[in-house]
Amino acid sequence: MPSSEAAPAAADRYYRPELDVLRLVAFLLVFCTHRLDLAPIDRVAHPWLYSLSLIGVFGVPVFFLLSAFLITELLMRERERLGTIHWRAFYARRILRIWPLYFGAFFGLVALGQFIPRVGAATPGSWLAFTFFSGNWYICKYGWLRAYPTNPLWSISIEEQFYITIPFVALYLQRRGLMAVCAGLIAMAYGTIWFYTQQHPLHGYSLWTNSLVQFQFFAGGMLLSLVFRGRLPPVRPVFRLGAGAAAAGCWLIAFLRFGVEADRPHPASVAGFLFGWSLALAGTVLLFLSLFGMPSRWLPRTAIYLGRISYGLYVFHALVLFLVFRVGKDWTTSLSAALHLSAWRDAVGTVMALAVTILLASLSYRFFEKPFLRLKKRFTFVPSRE
Repeated sequence: MPSSEAAPAAADRYYRPELDVLRLVAFLLVFCTHRLDLAPIDRVAHPWLYSLSLIGVFGVPVFFLLSAFLITELLMRERERLGTIHWRAFYARRILRIWPLYFGAFFGLVALGQFIPRVGAATPGSWLAFTFFSGNWYICKYGWLRAYPTNPLWSISIEEQFYITIPFVALYLQRRGLMAVCAGLIAMAYGTIWFYTQQHPLHGYSLWTNSLVQFQFFAGGMLLSLVFRGRLPPVRPVFRLGAGAAAAGCWLIAFLRFGVEADRPHPASVAGFLFGWSLALAGTVLLFLSLFGMPSRWLPRTAIYLGRISYGLYVFHALVLFLVFRVGKDWTTSLSAALHLSAWRDAVGTVMALAVTILLASLSYRFFEKPFLRLKKRFTFVPSRE
């Protein structure tokens, strides 16, 4: 049993604070996109601000890639240290980290939906789908839920689907075998994208929330772990800046030129659309490389902390944005007027929504999530925290 193993030595620990900063960046990308949904930007008057906000959808693939990288790295280190992978302990760790907040948020929104319309899932089918981590497939078939704050939870379903098989794949396959699996996942993703381009009309939600499509980003994270073995050779700051800029460029080209969007994809051609998705994957990898291996002295402690609580930030942000810009729209307008910032009402609402989201996530992390994280340590062989 895990509890009978010797405590991991400090040398066995794998914690990289820059990846917490990457989590924060991924969250901010998603936050900007969902803010755009509820507080639209004039596409004609502000085309670049609109485009930059819309490519924030690629923050979700960043989360996927980062999750796969860390899970693969920790499992490979566990196998090297212990000679095997304790899959039961792996599932215990994932359950203790993901399930409490996920189910608390999902069913909390269902309950809140009895008082505030369009907050929580309202049909038995959606309840069943999200309970058994197939919410993404439900959206893939029926479209986005009318309950806006619940929609972001689709990505948790895909992560859980990835977790089902990864401990066994890592246990029974060597590095070359794992790389072959990654190549197969990427091929499957682009085969699925090609298939969907043959459908008319092409619904974004059917493609964006499809596990087979999103698994390419998990494959990318696994490959990064297998290639770099947890460490990136020292690189110059100019490379990091260039990689970050190139990531944004890849996403902008994928969106503007090749029609890769979460809601309204518009492929000009099959080949172009496939290339656009490859740019989306390349941008995700480049953003990872822009931060991976960055010296700790360059990382603000506040950013590290916010990345550490990014799960809560992600779970709560859509609800807070919905309350600020839809339910409390009149109150937000009044507050902006009182501050003599009526012309900046959306900016005031955005700052307020971000602040409240951070507050809720901080409280959740300290008083709700931490007790489960302490239990998680009993099943941990290679710690991933300080």
